Amino acid sequence: MSVGSEMHTAGPLVEGAGGEGMTPDRQGLMLAELVAFMTKDTPSVQHVLDLTAPHLREIAGLTAATVFELDSETGMMTVSARVGEPGRRDQLVAGKVFRAPAGGKPVVNGEQMAIRLRIGGQTVGVLLLTGPGLEELQLDTISTMALHFATTLQGLAAEKQRQFVAHSSDTIREMFEQGMTAGNVEAAAELLARSCATAFRTEHAAMHLIDQEGRIRYVHGVGFPTETLHAVTGTLIGQAAADSPVWRNAAEKGEPLLVSDAGTTKVRAGGLIQSIGFQSFIAMPLMSAQGPVGIVMCGDSSGTRDWTAQDRSLAKQLAVEGTLIMDSARMRQAAEVHMNELTRQAFHDSLTGLPNRKMLLDRAETAVEIAASTGTGVALLLLDLNGFKQVNDTVGHHAGDVLLQLVAKRLLGVVRRPDLVARLGGDEFSVLLTCDQGARDAVAVGERICERLREPFDIEGEPVRIGASIGVALFPQHGTEVTTLIREADAYMYQAKRGGGGVRLAGS
Repeated sequence: MSVGSEMHTAGPLVEGAGGEGMTPDRQGLMLAELVAFMTKDTPSVQHVLDLTAPHLREIAGLTAATVFELDSETGMMTVSARVGEPGRRDQLVAGKVFRAPAGGKPVVNGEQMAIRLRIGGQTVGVLLLTGPGLEELQLDTISTMALHFATTLQGLAAEKQRQFVAHSSDTIREMFEQGMTAGNVEAAAELLARSCATAFRTEHAAMHLIDQEGRIRYVHGVGFPTETLHAVTGTLIGQAAADSPVWRNAAEKGEPLLVSDAGTTKVRAGGLIQSIGFQSFIAMPLMSAQGPVGIVMCGDSSGTRDWTAQDRSLAKQLAVEGTLIMDSARMRQAAEVHMNELTRQAFHDSLTGLPNRKMLLDRAETAVEIAASTGTGVALLLLDLNGFKQVNDTVGHHAGDVLLQLVAKRLLGVVRRPDLVARLGGDEFSVLLTCDQGARDAVAVGERICERLREPFDIEGEPVRIGASIGVALFPQHGTEVTTLIREADAYMYQAKRGGGGVRLAGS
C-alpha cells in the first residue's frame, strides 16, 4: 500500500475562531489514520513516518524527521527511517532524551524535539522532529504517536531477531555437518571461511592457519581474485602471525574483533586486510586447547559497516564452532596419517622400505588371478645374496644393514613398474614380474640383476663385493598357485646357489 496516497478518514471537528464553521482536528485525524493503518498492515518504520509526516507538516511545519533504533546491548543508535534532510547535530540532540526521566516530556532543543520511544518499559528508539511549530503538538498526540512507532520498532526487531536466529542456526548447522567430514585441516579451513562469509553476508572472507611456532603456514580466501590470493599467500607464508596488530589484538583477548572502519585500525602491511581492501571486517581467532590455530576474517571492501551486538554474538559462536571443526579435522588427519603409517609398516620392510612378504603374497595372488582370466603370464624370482654373511662377520652388522639398503635401491633400478620388488627377510628378496613375462624375459631380468649386484658397493669408503643366486618360476608353466610358484622358485634358487650363483629357471 502507498501510505501517502490513502484517502484521509474524517477526524474530530473543532469550532473555528468566532464560532465560524467547524474544521477537522488534524492531530486527531493523524491518530485515527495511524490506528486504521496499523490494524490492517504490517508496516515498516518508514511507512509509519511517511503517514505521519504530511500531518506534522500541517500541524507543526515539520521540515525533517528521523527515527533512530536503539541497540539495547551496545547503546548505539542507527537510523531506521527518515524524511527531509538530516541535520549535522541530529544524533546528538536525539541522545539528549536519555538524560531526561524515562516517562518525562519530550526534549526540545530550538526547533527540534526528541521523543523517547518506549514499550513494555523498554526504550526501543528515538523520534526526532524538526520544525518551527512543534509546540502545537499535544502531549496526548505525541505519546500515542510514539507508541505506534515503538510498537513498529519492537515488531520489526522481533522479526529481524527471528530471521537472524534462523539464518545463523542454518549456517552453523550446515558448517558443522560438513566440517565433521572434512578430511584435513585445509579443507576445514576453506569451509569455515565460506561459512563465515555466508553467516555475515559479507563480500569477502579470508583466513590463515599457523604452525606450532606461530608462523603462518596456510592462507585461503573467498570472494576476491585468485591473483590477489596468490600474492598475499606469497607474502604471508612463513611470517609470524604476531607481527599482525589485528592478530595480536584478537588473540590476546581471545575473542572476535569487530571493526566498522578499517581506516581506524592498524593492520599488517601487505596482509589480508590491506591486500583485499577491507573497509570493515570481523576478525575471529581460533583458539583451541592446544593453542592458537589461526584466524578468520570476513568483511566488505565496498564500504564500512556498523556491526551489531548480534554480529558480535554470532562471531563468538562461529569462533568456538570453527575451532571445534578445526580440532576435529586435525585429529582425523592425524588418525589418517597414523593409520597410513601402520598400514605401511604392515606391508613394508622397516629397513629397506621395500614391500614385505605379506604384500608380495597379496600382489602375487592378484597377478595370478588376472593372468588366469586374461590368458597371460606371471614370473616370480626369488633372490639370495652371495657373500652377505662374510660382510656381516668381517665389517659388521651395521655394514650389512647398509648393504641391504643399497641392494634394494639397485633392484628398484632394474625392474619397471608395475613390477614389484620385495624383501622377504634376511638377505632374501623377491621380484614379481607381470605383463605376460615369458621365460626368456624373466631370465633376462634375473641376469641383469646378477650383473648389477656384482658391481662393488661403497660402504664407509670401502668397496664390498657380493653376488646373487636367483630362482625363476613361471605361471602357469610351473604352477597355478602362488605357494607352488614360491616353492619352485625357492628350490631352483638353491640350485643356483650350489652352483656358485647366477639364474636358474624352474624345470631346467
